[in-house]
Amino acid sequence: MTAKKKFKKIEPLKNLSLVDKVELRIVEFFKENDLVPGDAIPKELDFAASLGVSRTVIREAILRLRTLGLVESKKHRGMILTKPDVMSNMERVLDPKLLGNKTLKNLFELRLILEMGMADILFARKTEADIGVLEEIVQKEEEEDTVKNSFSLDKEIAFHGKLYDMSNNVTLQRFHVLLLPVFEFVHDQKGGVEKDYKYLNNKFISHRDLLDNLKVGTPETFRSAMRRHLEPHFDKIL
Repeated sequence: MTAKKKFKKIEPLKNLSLVDKVELRIVEFFKENDLVPGDAIPKELDFAASLGVSRTVIREAILRLRTLGLVESKKHRGMILTKPDVMSNMERVLDPKLLGNKTLKNLFELRLILEMGMADILFARKTEADIGVLEEIVQKEEEEDTVKNSFSLDKEIAFHGKLYDMSNNVTLQRFHVLLLPVFEFVHDQKGGVEKDYKYLNNKFISHRDLLDNLKVGTPETFRSAMRRHLEPHFDKIL
């Protein structure tokens, strides 16, 4: 007979303040009652009576939820549940100068992960108009840039920004805009790609190569090309 496994004791959440606990309990109440955006929620006095706390504590907890965009006040209806704008909350705090180096590094890595993962979406949603815009970006780059084994920051932003735009995913597009200051900050702090950087097989995958792949390749070949295009960045973080 197998002996019953003993689990370690779960320690109580001692560090939570009363407002913290009430905030969590109110969110649980929303979920337990299957509330959806637009539904009215109980009044502060009702929450205070049910939870056995002061109205001041309830008001502070509700204020936090309003800041997060979970609830809002409607004329003649009182407080209602709303659909939070997750990206809006991130926009308030995603300033490179306010973030630590570890967070900046993680966000920079996230940008690389996104660009490696969007290949299937791009091939499913690309249009001739999209390809035309990318062609203009690449032609301008080829006319202006004399260094052929690297890429300038402004051209990098223009080309990759268009890829995010092609995804037709609003959240991804907004997230890209949020990541731009982080990308620029890390680029300025760490420096761009070294002019004498040795690419795999001495082959630099340019924006032209990526564009040609988008025209006639597959998600798999594009993903491979993008990995080699971003090779210097991966080398720096891995």
